[in-house]
Amino acid sequence: MTTFQYLWRLIMYRPGRYFINAIAWTIIYLAPIVPGLITKQFFDSLTGNSMLGYGVWGLIALLIAAALGRICLIIIGFITDVHFRFRMGMLLRRNLLEHVLKQPGAQAIPVSPGEAISHFRDDVDQSEEAVSWSVDVFGLTCFAIVSGYILIRIDAQMTMLVFLPIVLVITAAQLATVRLQKYRAASREATSKVTGEISEMFGNVQAIQVAGAEDRVIERFRSFGDNRRKAMLKDRLMTELLDSVFSNSVNLGTGLILLLAGTKMRAGTFTVGDFALFVYYLTFVTQFITNVGKFITYFKQMSVSLERLTFLLQGASAKVLTMVNSLHLKPGRAEKSASGVKQSEGVALGDKRVERQSERKTPGGTSGEKQSESALLGSKSDEKQSENAVLESGAALQRLDVNGLSYAYADTGRGISDIHFSLRRGSFTVVTGAIGSGKTTLVRSLLGLLPKGKGTIAWNGVPVEDPGTYFTPPRSAYTAQVPRLYSDTLRNNILLGQAEQSDSLQQALHAAVLEYDVAQLPGGLDTVIGPRGVKLSGGQAQRTAAARMLVRDAELYVFDDLSSALDVETEQKLWERMFQRRSDATCLVVSHRKTALTRADHIIVMKEGRIEAEGTSEELLQRSTTFRELWYGDERQSE
Repeated sequence: MTTFQYLWRLIMYRPGRYFINAIAWTIIYLAPIVPGLITKQFFDSLTGNSMLGYGVWGLIALLIAAALGRICLIIIGFITDVHFRFRMGMLLRRNLLEHVLKQPGAQAIPVSPGEAISHFRDDVDQSEEAVSWSVDVFGLTCFAIVSGYILIRIDAQMTMLVFLPIVLVITAAQLATVRLQKYRAASREATSKVTGEISEMFGNVQAIQVAGAEDRVIERFRSFGDNRRKAMLKDRLMTELLDSVFSNSVNLGTGLILLLAGTKMRAGTFTVGDFALFVYYLTFVTQFITNVGKFITYFKQMSVSLERLTFLLQGASAKVLTMVNSLHLKPGRAEKSASGVKQSEGVALGDKRVERQSERKTPGGTSGEKQSESALLGSKSDEKQSENAVLESGAALQRLDVNGLSYAYADTGRGISDIHFSLRRGSFTVVTGAIGSGKTTLVRSLLGLLPKGKGTIAWNGVPVEDPGTYFTPPRSAYTAQVPRLYSDTLRNNILLGQAEQSDSLQQALHAAVLEYDVAQLPGGLDTVIGPRGVKLSGGQAQRTAAARMLVRDAELYVFDDLSSALDVETEQKLWERMFQRRSDATCLVVSHRKTALTRADHIIVMKEGRIEAEGTSEELLQRSTTFRELWYGDERQSE
């Protein structure tokens, strides 16, 4: 997608609102035409050359009325701009976030979280700027045409001198755009590295302290900061240089007008009112020249933003960014897009618009969104919709079949190969094996958390083409080997945005053997557990992850080594309480613990990425050497 196509697709996202905004600001920029003509008559009246009979006070009243009218128009313009601009930014962020969330966990974003935030914040804002300034250029171009016609009728030679700086500015801007684009890209890249380094430091404080690497980390951060300073300085200097060219070219034009006007006025071919009109319009011509230059600059910077945003898509078409989707936030009002997928709530990160309010206009707004008439890349096809409808109609899991599931990591070539197994409703299946045998890769491939490899997955006999989208609550719930907890209350870490229902929350706490721990916490469920749950023990963190999963009634529960930090008694209680709460629950558990293996209806033994053996614990103890080593090794560890 070219930069112009990107700009046009953003404009056509809500074309009605864009053109209403363009018309509003065109009227605003055309409004000074009338005060200029009144100003001309005012000065001509002082010399007895006025064509109007209103008198001085009448002309002053007209000027005041024109000023008040323009104020009202500007208020309307702010409203129209707000109603378009925020939608545009939120659409980009919403589509980008949806695409990222749909990616397999291993490939969600190709950069650090800090750098991703920079993309979401700065590059979306830059795209907004370019589209928004296109409205100003259109309005001021209309003003330039009308005012130019009026001025040419008065004096063509003087008019040429007024608009001559425009050619100089556009030429200078075009010559500087390549270098400006280079500097802006370097500035953004340097900023992303600094943001990413901050994120990495905050996430690895303990490791840095243990390694005694504080000085090296500080030096690395200082190096990134220095590179960012140099890149931003070049970017800023180039921008200021262009602004200087814009303003000084207009000042040159003003000086030429003054010199020529003096000669013409002495000759009697140019009135004081004509001079006042030229000077009055010149102020707005200055704004036109400046805005044309700024738009060219923003347009070039937009190409950098498009490249960076497309990088986050990891090979997907840039059209994903501008897909038409609903932005509704209120429950009950959200519509469905052509994909048939529920829309996300949208996100705004790091808003810088307060600074730009003083410069020009304030962006923002809300609205009902028109749905796309055709599914673009990233949307589900009609066939996929019909498939999901079939899956929805038989959502209660009766049987899950996995055939030929394979996945290999690109860097090592290791992974899983030709995995076959079936899960029946109410079964308790354990995947076990030595470290590195492929247990976690198996469940992550099944759930779509890794890019799709070979093999098929069928839910009640119906193929699942997109596991990453399908295996989510209420179909399945998953807890990873390392629980992901947030610096928030325990309650919010368990619910993660789900509406709280006291019975289900309490039942989940009981099933996860967490109710006693909650009672001991100073704030109970409202205790803030710190970054990554540092205020909790390892077992508490795992049981919090279990409660998060169990509070969502799902058909399939997938546990990845959940009980590794639990004592035997707590683990026994967890499995017993879970099946007391949901006797029909279907569980797929990664574990080598005897408590889970003893309870299992079916055990899958993994070795070097393949299934080595299957059966019950009694059967495997007789015919699987690998299982016997795991079984008695676990027994020795417990002793």
